Amino acid sequence: MSDATSPNESAGSPGSPDFEAMARDIAEVPAVEVIVTVAVNLMSAAAVKLGLTDDAEDHKDLDEARKLVHALAGLLDASTTEISSFHAAPLRDGLKSLQLAFREASIVPDEPGRGPGEKYTGPVYG
Repeated sequence: MSDATSPNESAGSPGSPDFEAMARDIAEVPAVEVIVTVAVNLMSAAAVKLGLTDDAEDHKDLDEARKLVHALAGLLDASTTEISSFHAAPLRDGLKSLQLAFREASIVPDEPGRGPGEKYTGPVYG
């Protein structure tokens, strides 16, 4: 066996990521897929921080949820013209559901228009 590093292995420690291969892989992914994937990840993380999972109380953190929902709203607002309504509509529905869940979970709810992401979406009423 040779000690030479193969093209798919990193020159670093065994098991470390091969960033060149990762860059080639990501270059083949359409931008819409990247945007949707990031949005879904933000939605999932926000749902966990809102306590909407099976082990709700273990991970509930409204401060963290606020940040994630706000970031999701900003991403969707910025990418509205870049992704089709086929992709955007369910993401907007999910965002609104998260915003409503945040309002319900808050001991002292924000005024309409002041909740997470409402800067981008407008007021959300529950």
